Amino acid sequence: MAKKSAIENNMRRKRIVSQKEETRKKLKAIIMDKNTSDDDRMKAVYKLSEMPRNSSFVRIRNRCALTGRARGYYRKFGVSRIALRDLSSFGLVPGVTKASW
Repeated sequence: MAKKSAIENNMRRKRIVSQKEETRKKLKAIIMDKNTSDDDRMKAVYKLSEMPRNSSFVRIRNRCALTGRARGYYRKFGVSRIALRDLSSFGLVPGVTKASW
């Protein structure tokens, strides 16, 4: 099980990202638009740099829904490889069976 603080930090990041998403999109649109003046674009860059770092989407880490493990995460199932193996061994994941030969 991952540390509670790491899981909480990730949840806080998700919350901040959802709050600041529209503002970041607007500022990035201004920055990417070549028709706006250089002065306005520089102001947008400055405002974007003053926003919290955790408001960026790339700061969010995919974590297992059951254990909070950050490594070995399967997006399709939303759990780590270890949790997926346990669930599939008990037959709790539909369509997944344990291989035997």
